[in-house]
Amino acid sequence: MGYTTAWKRLSPRQLNLAIHTFSLISIFFEGYDQGVMGGVNASPTYITTVGIGKLDGTITNTTHEGGIVSVYYLGAIFGCFAGGWFADRIGRINGLLAGSLFALVGGALQAAAQNSNFMICARVVTGIGTGALTGITPVLISEISSANHRGGFLGYVFIANCTCIVVTTKAFSYGWLIRLSDLGISLAYWISFGLAFVNNGYSDVRWRFLLAFQCLPALVLALFIKMLPDSPRYLASVGRLEEARELLVRIRQGTAPEQIEREYLEIFTTARHSQPSSPVQFAKILLGKGGRPGTNLSRRAWLCVWLQIMASWTGITAVTAYSPVLLKQAGYSDIKQDGLAGGINTIGIIGTIISAQIIDRLGRRACLMGGALILFAVNLIAGAIFEDSRHHPEKATQYAPGAVTMLFLFNLGYAATWGTVAFLIPTEIFPSELRAQGNGFGITGWAIGVGMTTLVNPIMFGTLTSRTYFLFAGLNLLWVPIVYLFYPETRNRSLESIEALFSTSSPFHWKMEQAYKIHGDILAEHGVARSETYDTDRTEVTSDKPLDLPPA
Repeated sequence: MGYTTAWKRLSPRQLNLAIHTFSLISIFFEGYDQGVMGGVNASPTYITTVGIGKLDGTITNTTHEGGIVSVYYLGAIFGCFAGGWFADRIGRINGLLAGSLFALVGGALQAAAQNSNFMICARVVTGIGTGALTGITPVLISEISSANHRGGFLGYVFIANCTCIVVTTKAFSYGWLIRLSDLGISLAYWISFGLAFVNNGYSDVRWRFLLAFQCLPALVLALFIKMLPDSPRYLASVGRLEEARELLVRIRQGTAPEQIEREYLEIFTTARHSQPSSPVQFAKILLGKGGRPGTNLSRRAWLCVWLQIMASWTGITAVTAYSPVLLKQAGYSDIKQDGLAGGINTIGIIGTIISAQIIDRLGRRACLMGGALILFAVNLIAGAIFEDSRHHPEKATQYAPGAVTMLFLFNLGYAATWGTVAFLIPTEIFPSELRAQGNGFGITGWAIGVGMTTLVNPIMFGTLTSRTYFLFAGLNLLWVPIVYLFYPETRNRSLESIEALFSTSSPFHWKMEQAYKIHGDILAEHGVARSETYDTDRTEVTSDKPLDLPPA
């Protein structure tokens, strides 16, 4: 048995564990690269190397600082679409391999940067790799997860950036793994905290090691990702039906046979109508010209883009990338700033554990609207505390604990709601042949939103100071009616049946629910009837259309 079929030697439990473990490693970069630049920008030798400030650590050109951080997201936009198209055409695993190679090269180039232009080019290369990995990995997890646990599985994939934490359930046909991006952000801050003690912080290793560290998981991913199988839905979309059935049975061990068979029939029935995506498909979709009539792909794409932009403008990038600056405003010393910044981002792990427990119970819509209200309140209180502290500097030490508490609560609330849902919905609402490329719209929104906010955050906090929190509070309040009106509920629905939500031309969620009631039964919609006899290992399928179904 060869290298690319090594997964067949694994038991179903081991196979699920391996898939989720490598998914954790893959999604590592999304979190680590968000958190790493906070520590890098605090290194005096980096500041002078790229020419954004003085040797004492004072940044004099905040626009240049924000530009170096945000240019990474331009690469991510290209990476998510190129990687998504690649993954839809030749497989999720091959797409992850390509992304890991870009991430490996980009991380090495960043660590070796000699000037601003060098760093900008390296950031773009890293962004391409991260965009591909972040776009493809959630799709892989979504396609191998069952409908009732899809949100929880993806939530856990988004916790533990270098560490794989597995919670075993009674029937372990999957791994519950912690949200990698949260631990990635936290890890970046804790490494930065430790390196700040080297030569009192005036050392190249303080920022070069931070940037080089990401090469390790990229190398592991590049060496071993090809040992895993592709998802059943991708295999079915390219006509490899027997492999799709075999894999689905293995990863669903412990599930009732009739449920597995129904899921397979839905996958197969939908795959019959799949068509390969083209490199320019994303442009056509955005302009409303892509896809079959009645699929409304353009509306799905814009929902994904705006969902991630809204998530970025909740205020999360200010808390994530600029925690040391915010803590300095609260009056803490440099060492306490780094330590508390690590703690603030570590609290997101707890938030995502909460998310994994509630996202499939309360639903996507409730998490988004409830989360926006929580973040509205936290931003409002944080702004009031910082503003009062600014007007009464003699009481700064008294206000500081309250300000820090709000930053902790913000990260907790965001991770428990928007942090997972914003990445989940784009993986659910596109058809299989376009899912990886379609998820690119979500990653594009993430890149635009995060890139924009990291660029303007230094300017906003420099100009508006603590009043920036009031702006974020108002935006969070605005997100509530937008989510209520336009975003449908996808929980406990198979990826194939979600298609029915978009069979109506109306953008409002209640019209989508009506369409789902009419067209949500995929097998009935396509005229497929089943009579199963599982004790004889035989399945008969009848339809008013030819199915060409492979034998069970």
